[in-house]
Amino acid sequence: QVHLVESGGASVQPGDSLSLSCVASGRTLVNWHLAWFRQTPGKERELVAAITSGGGKTKYADSVKGRFAISRNDAQNTYSLQMSDLNPADTGVYFCAAALTGWGSDEFTTRGQGTQVTVSS
Repeated sequence: QVHLVESGGASVQPGDSLSLSCVASGRTLVNWHLAWFRQTPGKERELVAAITSGGGKTKYADSVKGRFAISRNDAQNTYSLQMSDLNPADTGVYFCAAALTGWGSDEFTTRGQGTQVTVSS
């Protein structure tokens, strides 16, 4: 069974940068697609960034393109989301998720508990 644990969430000011990490245990995720989602109260989770197994392809929500970067280190079972030029709309609980069969939003059913990111002045 895969266990995902996120870290790195913090309260920051607009324009700041932040890096989130996700550590996987239980099994290697080298053959899994990975993603970061953002959840805010009253809204459905939003797929922020995703990366295919092997890291060959990535995709991003339009709202974060050019500011966020997803990466994976399968040797260490560690996955990251680098965020820059943060703004208040980026506030939310960020959680990492994994999928084996595809990288559509609904396929990421294995997820961690999340880490809070708050952007305010």
